[in-house]
Amino acid sequence: MKIRIALSLLFVLTVAGCKAPPAPVTDDTIVSSTVDGVKLTYRHAVQPPASFTPVNEEYRALYGASLMTRPDFGGKLVSYLENSKPYTVLGSVENNWFAIAEQGQEQLIGYVPMRAVVKSDLYDKTVKADSRRKRARSAAKKTCVAVDGSGKACQNSNSGTWIID
Repeated sequence: MKIRIALSLLFVLTVAGCKAPPAPVTDDTIVSSTVDGVKLTYRHAVQPPASFTPVNEEYRALYGASLMTRPDFGGKLVSYLENSKPYTVLGSVENNWFAIAEQGQEQLIGYVPMRAVVKSDLYDKTVKADSRRKRARSAAKKTCVAVDGSGKACQNSNSGTWIID
């Protein structure tokens, strides 16, 4: 009887001393690190930048740019920016990319090229200038002539080259 009690006590003490296994790390696990003296919080799938210069300003997306897991096109696609939606640019990182967060948030969601966003107060001016430039290009006339009765050839007014259709 004493051996049973001793074995039971030994078993209980052994099991009581065990720790629970750590939670598995997934792509959605929130982690943080410090880069150039700035603490960044991000999903485990997003890689921290090698260098970081704080910006912390509101920018707006110029187009549906790809939001990447690292600051180059070799990373994985996280999602896409929504055209004209405001985002918080946390900082400038290597390769002329921005570290982006949702508007009013501080958690890094990914990276976009600098040309994909513009400061919110310059957004309307930038879009208006771009639309004027597009209209000017489309105003150029093409010179077209019939070829063999079944096709046509058009001259590019910018370069003077002929394109046969």
